[in-house]
Amino acid sequence: MQKPVSIAPLVTFRVTFGAMMLFSIIRFWLNGWITDLYVKPKLYFPYPGFEWIHPAGSTGMHLVFLLMGISALSVMLGCCYRLSITAFSLLFTYVELIDITNYLNHYYFISIVSFLMIWLPANRGFSIDTFIRPALKRTQVPLWTIGIIRLQLGMVYFFAGLAKLNADWLWDAVPMKIWLPAKSHLPIVGPLMYKSWIAYVFSWFGACYDLFIPFFLINKRTRAVAYFFVLGFHIATAVFFPGIGMFPYVMIVSSLIFFSGKFHERLQYALSFGNTSTNVAGGRVYTYHTRAKPLLYSWLFIYFLLQTLLPLRFLLYPGHLFWHEEGYRFSWRVMLMEKSGNSFFYIKESVTGKTYEVNNSEFLTPLQEKMMSTQPDMILYYAHFLAKEYMHRGIQQPSVFVEDYVALNGQRSRLFIDTTADLAKKSWSWKHYDWVMPYKN
Repeated sequence: MQKPVSIAPLVTFRVTFGAMMLFSIIRFWLNGWITDLYVKPKLYFPYPGFEWIHPAGSTGMHLVFLLMGISALSVMLGCCYRLSITAFSLLFTYVELIDITNYLNHYYFISIVSFLMIWLPANRGFSIDTFIRPALKRTQVPLWTIGIIRLQLGMVYFFAGLAKLNADWLWDAVPMKIWLPAKSHLPIVGPLMYKSWIAYVFSWFGACYDLFIPFFLINKRTRAVAYFFVLGFHIATAVFFPGIGMFPYVMIVSSLIFFSGKFHERLQYALSFGNTSTNVAGGRVYTYHTRAKPLLYSWLFIYFLLQTLLPLRFLLYPGHLFWHEEGYRFSWRVMLMEKSGNSFFYIKESVTGKTYEVNNSEFLTPLQEKMMSTQPDMILYYAHFLAKEYMHRGIQQPSVFVEDYVALNGQRSRLFIDTTADLAKKSWSWKHYDWVMPYKN
């Protein structure tokens, strides 16, 4: 862990991470997604324990994204690095905690990696900080400062591979059989998208790739070939599934950290047109304070223990994971299922017995309604919201019932929620939701 190694891989990671984040924020702004996702909605679905987090209004949210963009640029340039990466991490995580609707695996990845970067000396080379204060410059860092980023990336891949070891993915090649025919318009390969064997190739290759790519990247003898597969896999993912957003590109640039210090030194030398030194022999090593090391190592152990346990917590729940989705988030399950739902909510007044059907579009955006209809915790939160809303409208002791039909991986739509369960009386908890109908093949 303490072995001195070149700082170059960490510097490259900082520069590419900041550049990707800056590009993503500009893209988010130009597409109008700040307004669509964080201003227009009348209701937001919070994460349990974070109900106190709310959007800051139109001006406030645009200011948040502006500050995020400035922070990302500063991280890329290595300017006021510690302040910049801390600000970026806090602001980005704040935005992602506003609404479960917008959860994506790579947003979670960005939050935790930016948090890790707070504690790393990624600005001690090839940065404005060292240009202004040359005494800050270091050419070597302890191996663990690079190793924890590699480990985090490896865990993303490996758990994504484990998640693909299920019957739907391997034996039935779904949802690939459902998704690929929609890409039949692509030149050259388009006609193949209807072939069943192509779906199996995509499924099996995807599982093997995720499971083994970290081990091939960490091995210097297989690294170059492995990175060729990284490029091919993620470029293909971006072409066939553009809805996945920036995730393929984030993984392409992040995976560069597996390359040796010499590779990154040559890369930085080329980018700086020969204006930076690549000689690390006898260079200065960045060291952490002796008293801080035990605390730092303890924290890292706890962090990676949690990163190991979170993807496995689904084992604590009964039933079909893709159906109940208990333990689904934060477990690197990327593009594993095709799930759609159609929900009808009813408010029943206990005193008069009158029943009122809810117009979901009055409270939810189309995206929120789509995501809510298939996720039990969002359904429950929406039911509680409706109970309060209709109480304010004069309905006494309202009960909330839902008739929700969900289709999973191409199967016929079936009843998802017990229609006799008054969701207004059900509480949020970490326990199994017994009001979700059992899944039957």
